[in-house]
Amino acid sequence: MRSTPTPTTLAEINVTPLVDVMLVLLIIFMISAPLMQHGIQVDLPKTEASSISEIPDQLVLVIQKNRQIFMNDKPIDSGTLRVRLETIAAAKPNVQIIVQADQNVPYGFVAQVMAEVKKAKIIRVGLVTEPGDPGYRL
Repeated sequence: MRSTPTPTTLAEINVTPLVDVMLVLLIIFMISAPLMQHGIQVDLPKTEASSISEIPDQLVLVIQKNRQIFMNDKPIDSGTLRVRLETIAAAKPNVQIIVQADQNVPYGFVAQVMAEVKKAKIIRVGLVTEPGDPGYRL
């Protein structure tokens, strides 16, 4: 009498396909993550200043070289800037405005934008710069 071998189940997990899939996903995310970053490109002035921390009630005003103004990546007409800021200030009294102005924008235009922010009763205003050369002094 011959005994026939009884079929047994394979109790080992083959992890090679799992590792292959995970490596492919890792490469896909590494390539696609920089492409997903969006924003408005401005050439910020360089200074030696400390960084600011992000707070929840924070709006970013970006002023491009061509004097186009963006609020949180949405274009704003300069004539409607104060009205929008007043509406935001009424809804969020502790709102903070961060101004990112291109270094080639005339100082007078940046001052006008900041005056509009002040006229909208927003007192917390900051300017964004890039870290500069620590050897450069005024």
